[in-house]
Amino acid sequence: MKRFFNLVFRMIEFVERRPQAGVLEVGSATVDITPDQPVALAGQFHRRISQGRETRILASAVALEASEVGKVVEQSILISCDLLAIHTSVLESFREKLRPLLPEFDVRKVLVSATHTHTAPVTSESTEEAFICYPIPGKGVMRPRDYVSFLAGRLVEAALQAWRSRKPGGVSWTLGHAAVGENRRSVSSEGQACLYGDTSAPYFRHLEGGGDSGVETLFFWDANRRLKALAVNLACPSQEVEDRDVINADFWHDTRERLKDQLDAPELTVLGWCSAAGDQSPRLLVRKEAEARMTRLRGLSRQEELGRRISNAVLDTLEVARADIRMKIPFTHVVQELRLPPRKILEREYEAAKRYIAEKGGLKNPGNQVTTLLRMERGILKRFEEASSQPPYAVEVHVLRIGDVAIASNPFELFLNYGIQLKTRSKAQQTFLLQLTNGCGMYVPTAAAIAGGSYSAQPHVNKIGPEGGQMLVEQTIQTINSLFPEVRR
Repeated sequence: MKRFFNLVFRMIEFVERRPQAGVLEVGSATVDITPDQPVALAGQFHRRISQGRETRILASAVALEASEVGKVVEQSILISCDLLAIHTSVLESFREKLRPLLPEFDVRKVLVSATHTHTAPVTSESTEEAFICYPIPGKGVMRPRDYVSFLAGRLVEAALQAWRSRKPGGVSWTLGHAAVGENRRSVSSEGQACLYGDTSAPYFRHLEGGGDSGVETLFFWDANRRLKALAVNLACPSQEVEDRDVINADFWHDTRERLKDQLDAPELTVLGWCSAAGDQSPRLLVRKEAEARMTRLRGLSRQEELGRRISNAVLDTLEVARADIRMKIPFTHVVQELRLPPRKILEREYEAAKRYIAEKGGLKNPGNQVTTLLRMERGILKRFEEASSQPPYAVEVHVLRIGDVAIASNPFELFLNYGIQLKTRSKAQQTFLLQLTNGCGMYVPTAAAIAGGSYSAQPHVNKIGPEGGQMLVEQTIQTINSLFPEVRR
């Protein structure tokens, strides 16, 4: 492990520096990224072609620049998208288009995050990158490459609008609470984990981990202290309606609409950020009947109820935010590349892969899902047999200091325990975590989750494992804490 730590640290261009303070300028924009044709929907193993839309899907952007005595201190553009993930190919296409249009801005300092809705378009035709398990029809359906071209153009539009609308403003931050996500992995009396397992069964013993009810919000204001934009961070992916065959932004749509309505601010920009939540879900495993009754009596759908809870948590802290608006703040944005050790394939996982291939490999018409699983199981064999020559997994990580707040990104679906470590060990007054940002590294399970098994802790959907997850935590904490030199612990 020490060898890999040394490798990680050598690969980082890292300079500790005292963050400079500057007068803040804020810009914001919202653009529509809804396709105008049927598309293949991302997020499930089986093929789903959209049959219309229930909501629009959006990309929401905030641009920040701080300067002091005419000199730029720091710059950032933050974008949230109603998508399953941000594949590297999408990020590269977007940056390539943005770079010549915004020469005064370092395009590395753009964060593009996904809310993880499961009712948005597939954004890659690569089976390795997008985890596609099925062929996409050639007629009557918008190809992923065509949607990505459209998407990249809209992301450029969002970034340009936000950047060019910058004006003097301020920022504040708050903490509220709402019950949105809970651990989705049940554990049996024999210690076996199961994704969405039957918690009413006599063999059920406990959920594998805890939850995080925090709703952390950045408020962005203009010079007259009027609210321009919000960035809302919580530990739950937006997949309440994950199995539908329609375009739907999930609970972030309802959150945005309620906030705009309650604040009488139809032009308000709202960014939805998913914190470390690889083992979390809005899908209920506890109090199912009681929750359903309360939602029914309110006359709401479950999706609407989640939007109500999140928006209420934000609105509950509004006056606190208004009372502490900062116009001049320390502002730093660090971009790093980490190289993390790949997930180790266990011998039992190797043997299971061999058994599956022996059982299914000879089928004449295996179908899309079995074909995909065979491909993945063969990949497991290769990773096990070539373990000593597997290269490190490279990821782009961002760490920002905005006032007394830290923002840290990663491209994974990080299990909650890693996020709890990051929040508790950070020197920042408050730490925002953005997963599924500037890449798609799949799940990072804990050692306990791997021991329990089941989806999200299996090697097919893990690029890195607990060793790499801990290294990510350690380096991110080191970077965060270096940006708060005045804070002593």
